[in-house]
Amino acid sequence: MTPSRFSLLERIAVVTGAAQGMGQATAIALAEAGADVVLIDRNLSGAEHTAEAVRELGRRSLVRKTDVSDPLAIAELFREVDATFGRVDFLGNIAGDGVLARPTELRMEDLHRVLQNLVVGRFAMCQEAGRRMLEQGRGSIMNIGSLASVTALGRGHIAYSMAMGAVVQMTRELSTEWAHRGVRVNAVLPAQVINPSLAERMVQDTTLEARFVKGIPAGRIGQPSDIMGLAVLLASDASSWITGALIPMDGGNLAMNAGGTPGHQLQQVQDFRAETKK
Repeated sequence: MTPSRFSLLERIAVVTGAAQGMGQATAIALAEAGADVVLIDRNLSGAEHTAEAVRELGRRSLVRKTDVSDPLAIAELFREVDATFGRVDFLGNIAGDGVLARPTELRMEDLHRVLQNLVVGRFAMCQEAGRRMLEQGRGSIMNIGSLASVTALGRGHIAYSMAMGAVVQMTRELSTEWAHRGVRVNAVLPAQVINPSLAERMVQDTTLEARFVKGIPAGRIGQPSDIMGLAVLLASDASSWITGALIPMDGGNLAMNAGGTPGHQLQQVQDFRAETKK
């Protein structure tokens, strides 16, 4: 049984990226704590699979394939949420794509796409959810940022880091604007968490995981399930005086160092690989 301070009974949660990874884990954790969940993902079959798990827990679900970079599509989504549930208590703002490119090679169209996806789209989600939360006098938003929000990673992350820096400042601004009206806004900043893209990269480069783990005192890569407790905490009354917080979820990486790779070190790695292939 969920302790009352963590209970999400009769709460409505909206979660993006719900088909897999941290989005799926968040949705299931919220349902376990009693919430009904709106599941958003471009992977509709994956989101439906998550919905089955939510319904098995005795909770209601609504599944929608929504472009989370499109403010008009987001507005339409929230009108559907209004019609189905009539309120929004929690937003898990998780979905979003980046692009890897060196600063000298980053195309402007790719930069615009990343900013539209991770900044404009996430703000539109916050805006629509926030309007409803402000009207009801309570609510909580969890933005997913990254360690790249607050420290430089190098390794071609320029577009992603710029966008995630904006997500952090958006979180701070919204928390300051809305706290006195009962709406809390926090950001979770993960280090490397297993997802299909990262898993594929680790298959292609068998040294990648070991290099990442070297910067993580806990000694392992993150798993999607690592978000579950944080999501329930931030959605529940147990965190009623927590807002504007930037919460690392990184196995101690940020405490030890930024985990970044300066350009000269990256070149050394590339030179070493070239030598070993001879």
